[in-house]
Amino acid sequence: MAVITISGNLGSGGQIGRIVAHRLGLDFVDDEVLTEAARALRLCKDAVAARDGELPAPAIHERLVSFLQEFLDRAVVAGVADPLTDAGSLETLMATTYREAAALPVAGKRDLSHRRYKEAITSVVAELAAKSNVVIVGRGGQAILKGHPRCLHVRITAPIAVRIRRIAAREGLSAEKAKERVEESDKARLDYHRKYFKIDPADPDLYDIVLNMTHISEEDAAELIAAALPFKMPAPV
Repeated sequence: MAVITISGNLGSGGQIGRIVAHRLGLDFVDDEVLTEAARALRLCKDAVAARDGELPAPAIHERLVSFLQEFLDRAVVAGVADPLTDAGSLETLMATTYREAAALPVAGKRDLSHRRYKEAITSVVAELAAKSNVVIVGRGGQAILKGHPRCLHVRITAPIAVRIRRIAAREGLSAEKAKERVEESDKARLDYHRKYFKIDPADPDLYDIVLNMTHISEEDAAELIAAALPFKMPAPV
């Protein structure tokens, strides 16, 4: 299996993962895709429970929905992240932001907690890497899959001034508001990775490639990443 993890800060290059996945024919998974898949799974389950007949095919890739169902089935047996072993709870978990996850309590009997969140997100990412040819964006993939023999870890970066300008232009914000948004996002991501994985996501030693996106287009960055992947694949025996 070919696996690529991509980590970056807001404004550094948000579409690179999708471009790489399309170029290499890999699955693409980020927070939004996982949340959509969990939502599609919940809707399918709700429809069956209500005997409302067939739902239209979910927009999300059916294989990812099936993967999440398999994850839930195994979680029930193994007691992983109990009681978050239903589609509705899984949707809530996948939609949890970096800031929300960093603020979770260490333990909790029924509600989402630090322990349950880490168990679930670690299991999902590890199983994706074991069963898919996939690009995984964010959520600590570089830490969860550290040492994975077929995984290329990529860091996308750019100076904060560049990222602020991009966010201001993309979202129609003033420079001041864009600066606040970028700084808040950076803090949430740092808090998240420190809390769950004891790492600084900006540490270059975590990655095989670090790309400064100041003067590189997202398409060119994707080409560089695609060219580097074969060097992380084990040689045939």
